[in-house]
Amino acid sequence: MKKIINKLSTASKIDISGSPSGYDALVLTEIINQSGKVCVFVARDDKHMTRMSEALSFFAPQAEQLNFPAWDCLPYDRSSPNTAIVGQRINTLTRLLDQSRKPRALLTTVSALLQRVVPRDSLRGVTLSINIGDQLSTESLVNFLITNGYGRSETVMEAGEFSVRGSIIDVFPSGASEPLRMDFFGDDVESIRTFNPIDQRTTGKKSNFNINPVSEVPLNSSAQTRFRSSYRELFGVAINNDPLYEAVSAGHRHIGMEHWLPLFHEKLETLFDYLPNVPILLDFQWKEALEARLDLISEYFLARKTIADSGFSDNIPYFPVPKAFMFLDKAEWAEQLSKHFVGCLSPFSTPENSDYNGNQRFDLGCKFGRNFADVRVSQTENVFDAVGEHIAYQQQIGRKVLIASFTQGSLERMKTVMEEHGMSSLIPMKNWSGVDNLSNPSVALGVIGIERGFTVDDLCVISEQDILGDRLSHSTKRKIKPENFIAEASSLHEGDLVVHLEHGVSRYDGLETVNVSGAPHDCLRLIYDGGDKLFLPVENIDLISRYGSDQSGSQLDRLGGAGWQARKSRMKERIKGMAEELIKVAASRTLRPASRINVDQSIYDEFAARFPYEETDDQRAAIEDVINDLEKGQSADRLVCGDVGYGKTEVALRAAFITSLSGKQVAVIVPTTLLARQHFQTFKERFRDFPMHVEQISRLVSPSKVAEIKAGMATGDVDIVIGTHALLAKNIVFNDLGLLVVDEEQHFGVSHKERLKKLKTDVHVLTLTATPIPRTLQLALTGVREMSVIATPPVDRLAIRTFVIPFDHVVVREAILRERFRGGQTFYVCPRVADLRIIAKQLKELVPDVKVIIASGQMASNDLEDAVGAFYDGKYDVLLSTNIIESGIDMPQVNTIIIHRADMFGLAQLYQLRGRVGRSKIRAYAYLTLPEQKKLTQAAEKRLEVMQTLDNLGAGFS
Repeated sequence: MKKIINKLSTASKIDISGSPSGYDALVLTEIINQSGKVCVFVARDDKHMTRMSEALSFFAPQAEQLNFPAWDCLPYDRSSPNTAIVGQRINTLTRLLDQSRKPRALLTTVSALLQRVVPRDSLRGVTLSINIGDQLSTESLVNFLITNGYGRSETVMEAGEFSVRGSIIDVFPSGASEPLRMDFFGDDVESIRTFNPIDQRTTGKKSNFNINPVSEVPLNSSAQTRFRSSYRELFGVAINNDPLYEAVSAGHRHIGMEHWLPLFHEKLETLFDYLPNVPILLDFQWKEALEARLDLISEYFLARKTIADSGFSDNIPYFPVPKAFMFLDKAEWAEQLSKHFVGCLSPFSTPENSDYNGNQRFDLGCKFGRNFADVRVSQTENVFDAVGEHIAYQQQIGRKVLIASFTQGSLERMKTVMEEHGMSSLIPMKNWSGVDNLSNPSVALGVIGIERGFTVDDLCVISEQDILGDRLSHSTKRKIKPENFIAEASSLHEGDLVVHLEHGVSRYDGLETVNVSGAPHDCLRLIYDGGDKLFLPVENIDLISRYGSDQSGSQLDRLGGAGWQARKSRMKERIKGMAEELIKVAASRTLRPASRINVDQSIYDEFAARFPYEETDDQRAAIEDVINDLEKGQSADRLVCGDVGYGKTEVALRAAFITSLSGKQVAVIVPTTLLARQHFQTFKERFRDFPMHVEQISRLVSPSKVAEIKAGMATGDVDIVIGTHALLAKNIVFNDLGLLVVDEEQHFGVSHKERLKKLKTDVHVLTLTATPIPRTLQLALTGVREMSVIATPPVDRLAIRTFVIPFDHVVVREAILRERFRGGQTFYVCPRVADLRIIAKQLKELVPDVKVIIASGQMASNDLEDAVGAFYDGKYDVLLSTNIIESGIDMPQVNTIIIHRADMFGLAQLYQLRGRVGRSKIRAYAYLTLPEQKKLTQAAEKRLEVMQTLDNLGAGFS
């Protein structure tokens, strides 16, 4: 590697071949160490930037790592970039202004480097430093936060938010890992503590911290004036319905305003301007990434310009800034690179010193390491014995050996297993310096995020994936516990309706400190009818619960009045009657033994092995719970609550297999014909080669076939039947029903559940849902029904990026084309059948090359089945439908969903619809579009806000 450093003074640009992923981190480390200054690595995308970051943490722990990601929105978008990403960008830029002597590694991407950034002068002096004991008025702090892009909220949950509660100010600084809580005594900063945004509890103390701006767009008076004059100069006089111009003129932030960033500054600079005379290392295929990004920018600019010039009257105005204002072109990119030493990485070896595109090129002589895939599939060899032999050979020819694991836990497991196979002298290393001093026969183990190993003259790196195969991992998620939903005051917002156990319905009006007998007490201020107030000490918060109904027209109770007590008394009588009925059903189920389902372990294992994925921990626990229920000999009633796409169907498949293998029948009831069709195909495929007769009953099945199936159910010839509400008809008779599975239980009404009760006194019942209705959840939480929660996402599942935006022709067009370009398909969902033809016409104009097919519940059964089948087979790019796809539809190839008039759907509907995408390892996108220039109801606005906030994995339970 020292060859590279020797080239620094002799060439402005070199091509470095023979540097596969993982080894390129060693190359970067050597350049950092030798140059003693900032060294830049430009990855072709975010994924490769993250990989380099993980590897560099091991190879160069002494270097300060700075990450500069690109915005996570498209060029000329209507949505703003993620606050955390903007915070990270600003934090990196401010750190670059500080000329540290410490070695630094700046990791960025081609997309981030192409985009112009805020000028250096605008970031000088904008950081606010706060120390314990400083004098700082809360008013000036609040003004600073608002001016620099922070949003005021009731409870601080995300970066860029702050809240004020008397003398306490919470703030989540840009680029920080945790929010901070400042306690003021007058104008003195008395204490600074960090806290957990989930439960709002203190996690530590600090003596000082810095607050950076949270937005790259300033909103001071000079920036507003500059924007207005630049906007008029570029686009002419602003028209009345231009919300961007109006918002900035009023000093308010507008969603997506970052895409007009050049208008807020005198002149933007480039990231190169922050990095004079530093070496730059370009990732493999950086040219392809550059071309693709420039094409994307041009395409979006042209689409925006075309629509702006056509003057669509039904569209919110969007005048794009010229490309040169916002992005570098190819000539300027090349000019900037020419001022630096540039190394271009390639994993493939070529003859050293060959002339390549005018650049000097030399080969590092590195090769990909051995992959043990051939041994893993062998029936006679053991993979760890083969690894031991390979290590012994590498040491024999003079190479040091390093085994790279993804996590500390997998490193410890690897060490244990390898020692069991006779390997000794395995030494865990925290960083590269320990490996550098290693002597044979010792073997180093380290936590390094690389997927493939490599070999070079004096080193052999073997990755965990080389040994065990493709990485199957999932991020650790905090398990959801069914406990009090109002754990503390931070989970309430001012204006929320709550129910006090003794005094009834009131409105929460915030926290207030009340002095009682000379001692201060934190109390919740509750407002009752007539303006009466009740102060409830926070330690008695268990006396209140949320009010579940629509809050817009709700009547508050009078404090001390008899109305609440009378209603409570009447309710007690009704509850008593319901309780008697529940107890009667529960008693009859307990006293009347159900069939004991015995598991044939060998055949069951064969069936389970057909599951093509790795079970998650929660999924495995839910399956074990259900099997235990079936073996008890008592009627089981279990609710399996798991997020959309988290594998509830597999739980039902295992239970159905065990039950039908014991000679009992299984009924699976689903809310829609499409879900019945999908489950039928899934069950048929999984039960192939097993002696189970699977049928479906829905309107997609002909009447003669339905009559035949019903007869088979009565005689016992049909083992498993999947159907819609038709299975609840009075003329349905089972020969020996053993298990009833109710999928998407929230869609079934009271009459359906009354019919189910008659079926289930001696039948095992398994209920599946992602968004349980309150009564079902209450029964589970109080122990009347058993509950299993699947809160762990499937392996390698990514959270769905969710955008709530006004309907935008360009965004819709590009979302569909982007999905088609990466080989996927798109769902386009409308709230009304009448909208389908209108949207179909618009899509034909917007994306004429894209094939669209319509599906709705009003279509003839054969037409509906043909439409969905053709889409499933990939014959069409877009399925334009109503919300009939809401329940359980599983099409992993569909990873973009556009929801038209999202304000007309309920929260559970929106969540279920969004869950139709993102069911594979590919990043999925959900666009919730709104009517343009139309005021939303408060309830609709709150639903959409929740959808955008709860975009993390496993948010359904929340």
